[in-house]
Amino acid sequence: MTEHYFSRRPASARRPTEIGAELRGHSFRFRSDAGVFAAERIDPGTRLLAEAMEIAAADRVLDLGCGYGVLGIVAAALAPAGMAVMLDRNMRAVALAHANIALKALSNAYVVLSDGPDAVTCGAFDVAVTNPPVHAGNRVVFAFIEGAHRALRPGGRFYLVGRRRRGVGTFARHMQEVFGGVEEVEKKSGYRVYRSRRAEV
Repeated sequence: MTEHYFSRRPASARRPTEIGAELRGHSFRFRSDAGVFAAERIDPGTRLLAEAMEIAAADRVLDLGCGYGVLGIVAAALAPAGMAVMLDRNMRAVALAHANIALKALSNAYVVLSDGPDAVTCGAFDVAVTNPPVHAGNRVVFAFIEGAHRALRPGGRFYLVGRRRRGVGTFARHMQEVFGGVEEVEKKSGYRVYRSRRAEV
């Protein structure tokens, strides 16, 4: 089964590794391990979203389903006067994200063990991002989209990446329903990045 990375406690044998990457003009090192998503390399969807997301220096950013922390850590590096909060239900991923925050010596990034965005304050974030766990099913991904809407302040931006052949069009349609609008902002090699904005009050 491929959705083991969405499990609370991965059962796979440990295979620690370290991944280096250049993203948004910054150098990063990420510790990874078996039992987490894209354990051996940064997957193309995550890389595409990392390059496409617009992050201002003081933005508060929420990373839903953070894995070992790529998107949230890149966001924290781009928002030195803001912060990034990263959520995942996988205990191994959360431990790795903690380690990767320390590797980058970030004081404005935090990771929380959580099933979803209900763990954070509604209206608290400027940006929410996700490369969602599509193998967990549409119900889970839809909950991420709905939770992102609650977590964002009015005018806040939500970015989602997915593969066309893995149903990202379905997720884009749900973003349209929840946010009242959606736009494709980037595409490459079968991946699409979509953005929605929470309506201004």
